[in-house]
Amino acid sequence: MNKLITEHAQKAIGRRVPRHDAGKQVTGQICYAEDIRLPGMLHVKFLRSRHAHARILRIDTLRAAAAPGVAAVITGDDVPFNRMGAFIQDQPILANEHARYLGDPVAAVAAATPEAAARAIELIDVEYEVLPAVFDPFQALQKDAPILHGETNILGTWRLDHGDVDAGFAASHMVVEETYRTQIVEQCALETQIAVVVPKEGKGVTVYTPGSRPYAMRADVARALMVDVSDVHILATPSGGAFGGKSDAWVEPACAVLALKTGKPVRAMFTRDEEFFASTVRHPITMRYRSGVSAEGKLLAREVNMYMDTGAYAALGEATLRKGTLLSIGPYRVPNVRVESLLIYTNNTVSSAMRGFGVPQACFAWESHTETIAERLGMDSFEFRMINGYDENDVTSSGQTITSVALKETMLKAKQAFGWERRISQ
Repeated sequence: MNKLITEHAQKAIGRRVPRHDAGKQVTGQICYAEDIRLPGMLHVKFLRSRHAHARILRIDTLRAAAAPGVAAVITGDDVPFNRMGAFIQDQPILANEHARYLGDPVAAVAAATPEAAARAIELIDVEYEVLPAVFDPFQALQKDAPILHGETNILGTWRLDHGDVDAGFAASHMVVEETYRTQIVEQCALETQIAVVVPKEGKGVTVYTPGSRPYAMRADVARALMVDVSDVHILATPSGGAFGGKSDAWVEPACAVLALKTGKPVRAMFTRDEEFFASTVRHPITMRYRSGVSAEGKLLAREVNMYMDTGAYAALGEATLRKGTLLSIGPYRVPNVRVESLLIYTNNTVSSAMRGFGVPQACFAWESHTETIAERLGMDSFEFRMINGYDENDVTSSGQTITSVALKETMLKAKQAFGWERRISQ
């Protein structure tokens, strides 16, 4: 097998390898999940909380269940295991005790048409006890803040320590401290969240999904149904864009419950509005950078504090916490490092995967910080980066020896291509 893989790689490396589906892509022949139409297929709509934080006292679905075209209505009580999550299962598939963000799904309807399902949603009666909400991660850390889960709003912490930071700052010619903030970003793929689920004989289902993690989707659906993973068949359809936004099982588990309840194929697809407020977003992060540098421009110490808003549930927040922390120093040699990061619950939209898992946010901060340091030293920022950038076989602050380092070579070529010297002379 290894020989076959090696031979295949040798045929591909250094050559233009055409996409096997390129012809179908440009001629519109690709079959996306949205294109799937099956006999008797039902359409799913979700009733969503209109409160960012509330206790759910009662859900009455009788009128919705009797509405024209409706085949089934489910709440969290109908889900065998009403929890999901990549690292911890803190998120209900359908909220039946607490709603923790504006848009939290509390019920789902399967009907003959999308319009019939949407009309039935309006007939569901939910009684809420509205609770205080918190939307700022720093307020969520206060003693009097409403607690979303357990005993604290801190979902996770991650530290990185290397060298003697205090000594590094003491030896510095100059210390620069800045705070950076990034905002919520929605992945906004052309294709919104979608899944088609077909019941199999017995207790299993077949799931058509463009989800980026099909095996994780399989585990999520099996756990929700409380069946063996062998009873769940995942067919990964071509994706109409994801960028991380299809890494969590937002529609698949509820659709699986409805498919088994009705005995028919079901299809759920978010509207564009739903995609923005009821799907996931990139983590907004507040980052405090403090760096010590010598008079010659050599970085001697760096301290970073990161405060990540994970929203109402964990999702893939812990992966963002870990990766953002480990890479927050940037591609620069810093002998003394201290990083502390917090992942914080709020009543905001759930933050989860988006390209880079926390690193693009940190990159914005460390590169902006680099420019400030160079400017205050009176040094060209290109030269400052060349002094501090990683070289071959350098060891990072997390203990990783890095190889194939083309950072400085790339910078030199970019400098020439962009006419950096002409910019400086002007």
